[in-house]
Amino acid sequence: MTDSTALLPIYDFSFTLNADYLKKIIPLLTRHQIAANPINYAIFYDYVTELNPSLTSAVNRLLSQNTVFDSETSLELYGNFISNASLKSFDNIQQQIHKVIRQATDAINDTCHKAEQTNDSFQKKSAILESKPEIATTQSILQEIIQETKSLAATSHAMQMQLNQANAEMEQLRNELARVRQMAVTDGLTGLLNRRAFDQTLSEIIEQPDGETTCLSLLDIDHFKRINDTFGHTIGDNVLKYVASLLKKHAEGHHHVARYGGEELAIIMPNTPKHKAIEISENIRIEMEKSRLKRKTDNATLGLITLSVGIAELHVNDNPESFITRADTALYQAKESGRNKVMH
Repeated sequence: MTDSTALLPIYDFSFTLNADYLKKIIPLLTRHQIAANPINYAIFYDYVTELNPSLTSAVNRLLSQNTVFDSETSLELYGNFISNASLKSFDNIQQQIHKVIRQATDAINDTCHKAEQTNDSFQKKSAILESKPEIATTQSILQEIIQETKSLAATSHAMQMQLNQANAEMEQLRNELARVRQMAVTDGLTGLLNRRAFDQTLSEIIEQPDGETTCLSLLDIDHFKRINDTFGHTIGDNVLKYVASLLKKHAEGHHHVARYGGEELAIIMPNTPKHKAIEISENIRIEMEKSRLKRKTDNATLGLITLSVGIAELHVNDNPESFITRADTALYQAKESGRNKVMH
């Protein structure tokens, strides 16, 4: 597969090459007890080609944690890293639509304006001719020309009305593209940025530093598997949405809140000193610790639900991987030292 971003992935159709990939994929699926369905095969196809580093990193992480590749996990990987709608393509389409409409509008307006000018000119000349009966024949001819010109103006006006209608339809299309563009960067469950948008945003911030301090906070719901096993995945999803709402509540307007993967969430904090990042993360952790979530069906409490948090500050020579690794290391330390902590 190429490393380009597209609505649909582009694959190499070489028989020999794909036979080699097959020999690598099947043992991987077997060794990790992963169903060889089309979605998982596509994931591990990209994995063995090593042309999709973001996917490779995500899969390695899940394998190291012995995560079960259930339908939710697989679909999330596939949606985030393989069938990924190109935001740049959406933007290009939108710009081209406006360019075509603008050019067509200008052309029709110019035509209509020129036709009206011609009509005015002939009308003035007709008034002069009307005062001179000896040239009645010429006047008659000019009247016909005037009528034809009026017809041209009317036709141009009708065309302009049609164009206005087309413009309205294009505006609807632009809004639809904007909606699809938003969907392409949004996690369907939490409403936060998805992993693809997280990776893109983090890369852009690192590539274009503004001289201010940038911090990254990774947050993980403690014992989330136990919540799913005890209360079911629907309750687990609701807990995840609640935690997401806390992040959006406490994060500042210029921060980027994302679902990093599974039960892990993240806040990219540009222009934020480390002490402020710690304060925000602590406020989230404390509010979650104080929350007493209940199941709606019978009002049964879900018990104490806590968060572990790891924070890293961006260094001069950081790349996205090194930056995330330090935050992840701090998160691991928070969990290893008893959970429900913020480490940095």
